Amino acid sequence: MAVISTAPFVLKDCIIQIGTDSYETAISTARFVPSLNIVKAKGLTPASVYADTDNPEWEVTISFLQDWSTTNSLSQFLLANAGTSKVVIFKPQGITTGKPIITATVTIVPGDIGGDQGAFADASVTLPVTGQPVKTAAP
Repeated sequence: MAVISTAPFVLKDCIIQIGTDSYETAISTARFVPSLNIVKAKGLTPASVYADTDNPEWEVTISFLQDWSTTNSLSQFLLANAGTSKVVIFKPQGITTGKPIITATVTIVPGDIGGDQGAFADASVTLPVTGQPVKTAAP
């Protein structure tokens, strides 16, 4: 049995592009989340127990600071493009050569408007992914 080493990293200096613009200055959380349906069946004998999974469905969860003053802010973009499909490109380790790039097509949903008194107005959205995310490496 091989012992596999681990190379953990701190999520910082990321790049996240939605459509044609980058929004990493407003985003504090970017997470691709799979959801799996586990299918089970059981026959009349102890050996006839079956389990499998369907293909995963994915969502991209994004938390961000609201900005209603900047023309092309993420808040403005999500509201203006609700219901449309856009490509998300996520580079969790910046533009370092050989590091992963995750690409997915999502459906845009609008984010929250407003928030709590005395605090930065933040929001979060969950963008459904069409198909599966694709992982490549930065050149």
